[in-house]
Amino acid sequence: MRPLIIFTSAAEHLAKNLESFELIFPEKNKEGKRFFPDGEVYMRLSGINSFKNRRIIVLHSGAPNPNNGLMELDLILQILKDHKIRPELFFTYFPYSRQDKVFQRGETNAAENLIKKAVKYYKVRKIYAIDPHFGKMPWLKKYPVISVSAAHLLMQKAREDFGQDILFLSPDRGGKRRTGISGLNKKRIDSFGVDFYPSQIIFRGGVIGVIDDILATGGTLSKFYDYASASGASKVIALITHAPFKAGVKRVKNKFFKLYLTNTVKIKEANVDISRLIADNLK
Repeated sequence: MRPLIIFTSAAEHLAKNLESFELIFPEKNKEGKRFFPDGEVYMRLSGINSFKNRRIIVLHSGAPNPNNGLMELDLILQILKDHKIRPELFFTYFPYSRQDKVFQRGETNAAENLIKKAVKYYKVRKIYAIDPHFGKMPWLKKYPVISVSAAHLLMQKAREDFGQDILFLSPDRGGKRRTGISGLNKKRIDSFGVDFYPSQIIFRGGVIGVIDDILATGGTLSKFYDYASASGASKVIALITHAPFKAGVKRVKNKFFKLYLTNTVKIKEANVDISRLIADNLK
């Protein structure tokens, strides 16, 4: 029997390439919506009795509406819990993942709290997350989380266009921690601020590809571009997994020679599909 995938609204754009699974979409109300007039989320899973003794995966993207999306996900998981169904959970883009460390008293690790609630309260068997910001952080070892990398898909696409001779680099220490790819030095000092330290790398021609997990405002990538160009790179391209902010996408597209972007978040600029990555990890 095929595994069953339940889609939240933010992940429905991936359904057309996951037809090897049985696909379930939450019911809409009598007006064809998933919201009440005041904006509250409506949730119903029809055919819930047929889910028993099946492998169930809930597929969710944390953007473009992280707060409503989390409520939708919460309601789905509660319905499954009410029917004593223990699903797996697959985040194409993990929401609140930039709040994955406590910098100051009075803050919380929002990413860990979401994972803890899913595992401890909703009894989720396993959690997959594509290029999460918290990848390889020490606290992650406490939970059944599998970090899935889209870097090879992005690099493959870039090599198809520019050949094999591309120097791939991370823009900061966090990127190096997550991917193992070295690069420039940027250190996050709190939830909002960073310090940027240029490296001693000198580029003498050739194509430079910067690989990053989340494209927010594009500020870090813009600094990377300036440094690489001034150091002799002939072309600078960007390879990004998640783009929850349209302004950042516009900024990078206007500056870089080319932008490679996955569709973990539904956005028209996406040109690298992650459906096969999802299917391969759910085998």
